[in-house]
Amino acid sequence: MATRKDSKLSSRLVITSVALQDHITKNLLEPDFLLSNPLLTFKSKGHTIPHARERRNRRDAPQRLEEAREYVLDPTPPPLTLAQRMGLVASPPERLSEDEWTLVKARSVQQRESEQPCAICREPFCLQPQVLLSCSHVFHRACLQAFERFSGRKRCPMCRREPYETRVIHDAARLFQNQCAARIQAFWRGYVTRKWYGNIRRTVCPKDKHLRRKFFEAKLQELSDSFVRRCHIDVEAFLSDIDLSLSSSRRVFRQLESKKHVPEPQEDDWERIQSQVTQRGASDCPICLMALRIPGAAPRSSGFKLHQRGRRSVLLSCSHLFHQVCLDAFEAFTADRIPACPLCRSTYHKKLI
Repeated sequence: MATRKDSKLSSRLVITSVALQDHITKNLLEPDFLLSNPLLTFKSKGHTIPHARERRNRRDAPQRLEEAREYVLDPTPPPLTLAQRMGLVASPPERLSEDEWTLVKARSVQQRESEQPCAICREPFCLQPQVLLSCSHVFHRACLQAFERFSGRKRCPMCRREPYETRVIHDAARLFQNQCAARIQAFWRGYVTRKWYGNIRRTVCPKDKHLRRKFFEAKLQELSDSFVRRCHIDVEAFLSDIDLSLSSSRRVFRQLESKKHVPEPQEDDWERIQSQVTQRGASDCPICLMALRIPGAAPRSSGFKLHQRGRRSVLLSCSHLFHQVCLDAFEAFTADRIPACPLCRSTYHKKLI
């Protein structure tokens, strides 16, 4: 009876030792360590020589955005060992489900983790690959891998949670794309607005007096520049033509002024001119609109003599009659060297009557 109990106990001890040895071999030692030849180097995924295409993809990874899908980066856990199935060693925690990852991501979005820089390198995420941990913290994928290699264990750099699961996300890349699109739109709107405002400044005259003056000065300068640019003749010849035109114009004006000098009328001519005035019935001075004193004509009212005191009439060679005082004032006021008649604008000789 005792022999049977001892045999059962020994068999149980053997199974337990085998289970523990299997667990130690699969989990605590390097999983890819070759027991047959310990001198050979182990072949883990992190130490294999990458293929040329993989090296090219890693080099181009910062320059292009990965696929928009999100996936768990951790490999599938190995099956339970005999020691874990027997309850001798604690089983690893179960992996998070899709609903649990949704809650983790919602907590990360609420904490605005993707909008802040990476906690390891303190650089913005931009288009660099980023990972979300099961503790809702976000890091650069390369920074987290470097931290794991440096520390030798999987522990969150911020909350020290151990272990954790890793999921690749693209929230920071989407935020960066939206920011770039917003900046491009802002620059484009600014360019369109500046162009529209410049067109308005060039075409619409401002209301301010100072700005209006500058506007017309710029327009005049623009017209002068365009005239000079389109002038395909010699400047000296052009200026000489202008001088010839001015000299010919002055010559014509001198001839006109010489023609204005009419000969002085004789006595018979003055009588004829005075008879024209009498026939026309002119009775008021065209300048002051007061009554005139015409020889041989009766006064129109009783106040005729009062108005005529000290006011003699002047007869012009163009048959127009004025007060002497009014005509002298007009001649003093005009700026012409040879005054003209206030009515017909012709040169004249005058006679006091």
